[in-house]
Amino acid sequence: MIITIIDSIFNLTLFTKFLAFYSLPAPDSVLKWHYELSERITKMREITLITGASSGIGRETALYFSQKGHPVIIICNKNTEGLNELKSLIKGNNGIVESFIADVSSYEEMSDIFNILSQKNFLPDILVNNAGISHIGLLQDMTSDEWKHIIDVNLTSVFNCSKLIIPHMLSKKSGHIINISSMWGNVGASCEVAYSASKGGVNTFTKALARELAPSNIAVNAIAFGTVDTRMNHFLDAEEKAALIEEIPAGRFLNPQESAEIIYSVATLNPYVTGQIITADGGLT
Repeated sequence: MIITIIDSIFNLTLFTKFLAFYSLPAPDSVLKWHYELSERITKMREITLITGASSGIGRETALYFSQKGHPVIIICNKNTEGLNELKSLIKGNNGIVESFIADVSSYEEMSDIFNILSQKNFLPDILVNNAGISHIGLLQDMTSDEWKHIIDVNLTSVFNCSKLIIPHMLSKKSGHIINISSMWGNVGASCEVAYSASKGGVNTFTKALARELAPSNIAVNAIAFGTVDTRMNHFLDAEEKAALIEEIPAGRFLNPQESAEIIYSVATLNPYVTGQIITADGGLT
């Protein structure tokens, strides 16, 4: 229904063609209005899926994209209350939103969601693989189940969602896949071996997949964030936060709203920019 209405609006171009056929000048105000409307509608067509959307970077990314006119698909695993609150907020701002509770590390669950989206003609044009968890502690004290859980959520989920959306993007010969990584995926962090390994995997996954999809005009990039002021870093006490901030040349943590702006800027880059690990860590690394 929405897409049909949008397509009918695009037929306003017939008006300018009519004027041109009879050599009639179109008022500048009409041309400007139609151009601006067409640009806005084009962006509205770019449906955006965000995993890990109930809080932090994911939540702010969903809000930011919605505010920019994008229909959004929001997914999280456990925080039903947070996801429902976000959905209500987006709808209250006249945004278009679909929400799902699912385990992104489960291929079967994500496949079911993509089938639903396909039936609704609501498959995403932009995929933000944001879901992630951390584990603090020595590797020697980590269980194999804890290791597997980190890899499944942080890396296997990226495989699941990317694999499922690629056929749609190939059919359109366009699309953006943005993988949320970490500076620790670049350099590694003591007491965060599993997290660092999973994000390093995201980085190389990004570069390899970009090479596969570049001929089809599909961009695949990763953003390696530094310390973002989210719940993931709330284990730090005041003294530890102060010490870390002192090491950051920018002199502060990044906030989730800024993260969303960075993600949006990457999503709007020319697709020739692909296979890049864009580091946003305030100059720390």
